[in-house]
Formats: sequence, structure tokens, C-alpha cells
Amino acid sequence: MLGLFQIFALPVLAIMVVSYLLGSISFSIIFTKMFSKEDIRTMGSGNAGTTNVLRSVGKRAAILTFVFDIIKCVISVLLTKYVLEYICAASSTPSYLVNYGLYLSGFCCSIGHMYPVFFKFKGGKGVVTVATMAALADWRVFLAIIGVFIVVFAIGRMVSLGSVAAAAAYPVATFFVTFFADYYYSGTVSLKYVLIVTAMTALMGGIVIFKHRSNLVRIMNGTEKKMFGSKKNG
Repeated sequence: MLGLFQIFALPVLAIMVVSYLLGSISFSIIFTKMFSKEDIRTMGSGNAGTTNVLRSVGKRAAILTFVFDIIKCVISVLLTKYVLEYICAASSTPSYLVNYGLYLSGFCCSIGHMYPVFFKFKGGKGVVTVATMAALADWRVFLAIIGVFIVVFAIGRMVSLGSVAAAAAYPVATFFVTFFADYYYSGTVSLKYVLIVTAMTALMGGIVIFKHRSNLVRIMNGTEKKMFGSKKNG
């Protein structure tokens, strides 16, 4: 165990730092300043995220924010994948450690997005980065949670409500997919793996929900803005 720790300690630490720094590049702030010369955190809901950029700045800035937020998480996760695959191959260590690294890098990138060191630790709510990490880590789970988002959004017409529902569904979908498809039926992973990745996704989903706490208050009060609704709600 000590040898395994020595092999992975520095690379994993480097991955965490790099992923956090990539996540800290807040494109909502950057593109809002490019298009409007304002700080998105002083506009609309005050959130440095795609939805607020769309409402406060416009479609072009929102699309660019969305795309580049995806790209920074893709770079973070793929860089982790290649580095850890090389280490696992060179040291003959279990390949499942790569999957743990993918979740870890996605988590650190999302934390950077939420609390960016370059922008006084005031960023977005991590929905796009967590969703990107979910898609790269396990496309089956991603399809499940994006399905939840679409259904809830279609009913409530609130991005925040769909995001919270998807975040809550993330660890549930992770457990059922990995337990039944990978552990029970195919036996390609251990029960320990199932529990660890479920815990990781529960942490990520929980943080996304925590970042939406003000939205949840507005939803309960009936004052949360609807994407295609009338202005009486916002």
C-alpha cells in the first residue's frame, strides 16, 4: 500500500492542482466583460454561470461560456486519464485507479469553477463542469441524469430546479448503473469500487445542490424565474 501511495501521491496532487486552476478560469466573467464591459456577478441573479449570462448579456456570450466551460473540464479529465493510464501501465497497478482519478479531477475542476482563485473565489454553481465530468466518466450515468434534467425542466421550466434534480439523481444513477451493470451482472468491478464512485458523485451532487440553496428558497417562495415563463415570477 505504501508503494502504491508513493507512486500516485505526487501525480494525483499535481492533477488536483491543475484541475482546480483550470476550473478557476471563469469564462462567464471573461466573456461578459468582453461583450458588455460589466462583471456578471453584479448582473441579474449575480451568479457567474451560463443561465445568468444568457439572461443578462445575450446568446453569444452564453454559448461561448457554455462551450468553454465544457472544454476546460474535458482538458482536465482527459489530461488525468492519459497521465494515470501511463502510470498504471508503467507500474502494473490496477486500471480502475484511472477512473477514481477522473472523478477526482472533475471534482477539483468543478470546485475551481465554483470558487475560482483568479476571481476572488466567487464563481458559478458547477452544473456544466459536473455534467461534463459525468459524461466523460460514465456516459450511461450521464444519460440518466440528463434525462432527469430534461423531464424536470420541461415540467417546471426552471434551469435551477432541473439542475438540482439532476444533481440529486447523480449518485443514485451511479449506484444503480455500476452495481447492477458492472458489479452484479458483468463482474467487471468490485463492490468497493461501486461504493467509492457513488460516494464521490454524492459529494459532487451535494455541492451543486448546496450552491443552489438560494434558488431553492425562491422556488419554495414561488419567485424563481422560469426560462420561458412570464415575468411575474422574477
